[in-house]
Amino acid sequence: MNRRTQLVTVAMIAASLAGCRSKGELVVDEGVGVTAVRSACPAAGIPDYTGDVTVFRQGGGTTAQDIDIVAAMTNLRTQCDDGIRNASGKVYATSSFDVLARRSDARGARQVTLPYFVTVLRGGSAVVSKRIGQVTLNFADGQERAQAKGQGSTTIDRAEATLSEEIRARIIRKRRAGDEDAAVDPLTEPEVKAAVARATFELLLGFQLDDGQLAYNVRR
Repeated sequence: MNRRTQLVTVAMIAASLAGCRSKGELVVDEGVGVTAVRSACPAAGIPDYTGDVTVFRQGGGTTAQDIDIVAAMTNLRTQCDDGIRNASGKVYATSSFDVLARRSDARGARQVTLPYFVTVLRGGSAVVSKRIGQVTLNFADGQERAQAKGQGSTTIDRAEATLSEEIRARIIRKRRAGDEDAAVDPLTEPEVKAAVARATFELLLGFQLDDGQLAYNVRR
């Protein structure tokens, strides 16, 4: 993947997961002027345009009759140990998924291997890590469809995914009508916003697409 495609993919990732929330570390009651729900566990997801892949026959075109394999990721499931009860101070998250595939020519047994990425983002745009995995599909003779499973995992320092007490206090401080900052959402304050971004991690999985495959998905 060239730098342009990588930047486009990161932008898509950030947009597709904006607003992800999960029950966890911080819950601000109604009436405070802000609602914030955080967890040390990373939000997991499949970014837009990366959850399916179309492979065309070699030497052919890119029309419907040239399609060789189509595959899609589905049933994303995540298990996470948020580090509260373990002595390591680490957050462990593992996401698994199914890949459902269909081929155009069902003649003969065939094995197809598709690459996928496992990326950890911090603050919505900073790539902490990226690994490439592979999922292998086995088509029996005469069989059009095949299914396989894949997974990705990450380990995060709980301290890095946790807001400081000072920032937490600024977020949950009760505000009374008439206070100068009563109508100000503390999450919009630059220092608070930056702290929340630094403590926010995302575990993202998708097919590792080349430029043509990504462009094809965007056009559809």
